[in-house]
Amino acid sequence: MSAIGSAAPEVRVTTGRLRGRMEDGVAVFRGVPFARPPVGALRLAAPVPSEPWDGVREAGAFGPPPPQSKMLGASGADGTDGDWLTVNVWSPDLGAARLPVMVWIHGGGYMYGWSGDPVFDGRVLARDGVIVVTFNYRVSAEGFGHFQGAPANRGLLDQVAALRWVHDNIAAFGGDPDRVTVFGESAGAGSIAALTVMPGAAGLFRRAIAQSVPGMFLSAELATDIAAALAGELGLDPLADELARLSPERLIDAGDAVAEKMGGCPRWGRTAYVRTPFAPVVDGEVLPAVPWLSPSDGAAREVELIVGHTRDEYRLFMAISGDIGRITAERAATALRELAPDPEAYRAAYPGADDERLYELVHSDWMFRMPSVRLAETHQKRGRAHLYELTWPAPGMGGALGACHGLGLPLTFGDLTAGAAGLLIGQEPPPAAAELSARVRAAWIAFATTGDPGWPVYEPKNRHTWVIDAEPSVTAYPEEISLELWAGYAFSPLTLQA
Repeated sequence: MSAIGSAAPEVRVTTGRLRGRMEDGVAVFRGVPFARPPVGALRLAAPVPSEPWDGVREAGAFGPPPPQSKMLGASGADGTDGDWLTVNVWSPDLGAARLPVMVWIHGGGYMYGWSGDPVFDGRVLARDGVIVVTFNYRVSAEGFGHFQGAPANRGLLDQVAALRWVHDNIAAFGGDPDRVTVFGESAGAGSIAALTVMPGAAGLFRRAIAQSVPGMFLSAELATDIAAALAGELGLDPLADELARLSPERLIDAGDAVAEKMGGCPRWGRTAYVRTPFAPVVDGEVLPAVPWLSPSDGAAREVELIVGHTRDEYRLFMAISGDIGRITAERAATALRELAPDPEAYRAAYPGADDERLYELVHSDWMFRMPSVRLAETHQKRGRAHLYELTWPAPGMGGALGACHGLGLPLTFGDLTAGAAGLLIGQEPPPAAAELSARVRAAWIAFATTGDPGWPVYEPKNRHTWVIDAEPSVTAYPEEISLELWAGYAFSPLTLQA
């Protein structure tokens, strides 16, 4: 193993030698395969461990993005060789022994996303004394299409394979395989929630930080029906061996076509309303249950948890779609009818809220806020759980975003101008943003190191919550009104409607 000062640091992993790069005092290794390319005979199959190589493999560039949806502005780019299943490692000290490890799982609605996104650069976190790992996993139809003859939840299986690679190899980078913390946002946080109850993930991580957990999990029946519609777009049956003969791009495009048409399919219920055809599938084997309905199963009993959400989760999506200032009474009524446990109770509980505010609230609550709190409530019955709410308003877009979805990303990774961070923080980040990012990073790293982020555990009596604002504080959970409205809602797997 090369010294940390080497211009081209090298390490040996189980499959061969790697040559990385030194960047700002951090050893960086990119594009390292953790599984064989899922193409050809391995298409739509469970991940298979990568093969050894001879000599020294250059690890200076990210692996290509997996095939992904073009919706919401994603590029849809994919690598032609299928070498999508790769990891990236940032190490502050290759010669160290047993540093804490933080493994990032990106979001993207289970439809797009890439570990090479500039927002996810691990250098700032690594310089604070942790090993940072990011990785790709299959998304959209490639990762979550529920096809006959293919294993369910291939995207989650990819995540388990990446975590197994970390367990087997991270000591070579100075990390402690027994002190791994998974952290992720949005679909990444939903993936983490799923991993806590997946038998295959047991023992692969000790702690978890789930930022804005989505409540969407699909029943096998619903996922099968959506897969049949996807195959119908291609004139095929939903059989893995037939669909695997198509290019990944055609399969992904068919998934996008289904998403575009979902609003006209009432039998898909809330899934159709939010136009999200892919999510983890409760198949009874890979994923036995939703995380808030299995308080004593799976890996969760041994996992310490931080979970939380932003105050104004849905404002980002409204800004992207141009809906801010354009929500009518009819659209608000439809949102309450489709999502709220009791529409009239919602109106009564928020008497001062106009139609746009009600629309935003019910989307925020159903999609992220209440699932996140429900996970804290469930997890505290089986282990330690800490809850937070991010209330600091994003300064980007003239302050129109509030404390919106995704705001935690630049605060977590510390680069306030990379990628989409400029949209949220502004092109010239205010000093308060850097100060708050330092506090968030310190809490996450303390948790990854010791299990204590610096505020009390969540429990039903006091509901201690770290409120992340310009001056963070610990209070009772701030969104009690919504919590009461959703008290009896199960967040069960979504099913086919009659």
